[in-house]
Amino acid sequence: MKTLAVIPARFASTRLPGKPLLPVKGVPLVVRVLRRVETCSSVDRIIVAADDDRIAEAVRHAGGECMLTPPELPSGGDRVAWVAGKIPSELVLNVQVDDPLVGPDMIDPLTAAMDDPSVMLALLSKRIERDEEVSSPNIVKMVFDTAGRALYFSRSPIPFPRSGGPVYYKHIGPYCWRRDFLLSFSSWEQTPLEKTESLEMLRVLERGHSIACVPVERDTIEIDTPEDAEALERYLELHPDCVF
Repeated sequence: MKTLAVIPARFASTRLPGKPLLPVKGVPLVVRVLRRVETCSSVDRIIVAADDDRIAEAVRHAGGECMLTPPELPSGGDRVAWVAGKIPSELVLNVQVDDPLVGPDMIDPLTAAMDDPSVMLALLSKRIERDEEVSSPNIVKMVFDTAGRALYFSRSPIPFPRSGGPVYYKHIGPYCWRRDFLLSFSSWEQTPLEKTESLEMLRVLERGHSIACVPVERDTIEIDTPEDAEALERYLELHPDCVF
């Protein structure tokens, strides 16, 4: 199997408890994400990595595959690695449970980026178009070099506008690991900047490894607050093709 997609689904979400089961037009959020990933031709198998039997029941009721992971794992990436350690594959996609608008136009370019054997981890970069996102700590800002390799990720606005008006980018959507690298990542201790920002991508950079940044044009709606869920409902009213 080449590509395994894992959807880490944690019931005890800090900002929105029970988030994977949040009903959006009557469909649990985790099931919406599952249905979207099922449309991606580059994905061979999908597993939801859950920490609660209620999530597992919802996924299995929808015909999906679920594995219960240890509740003490510190991050979504660690839950993905736990599943990947049990199922051989070449690539592992981490698809966030709070991203119900993910689709082939986001996932397939990530797997294509892995055709370069030097790329161990690839993620998506999207230009920020709304000023309020720049200052929001819920939006992960990013800067990268001229070759598209990540320099830093932060919940603060980066770069600082000392001279002129900068173009801001954010990290959105899924990311793709080479399986062996993901398993190594999961064995590393959390790093100081990772703990400070609560961003697991910084564990990779602090250990001296590179991350490929793949540009994408379409935005998404990541569900972190009840207001985000309301925004998603409004979006689905205008885009009924996304209703499953």
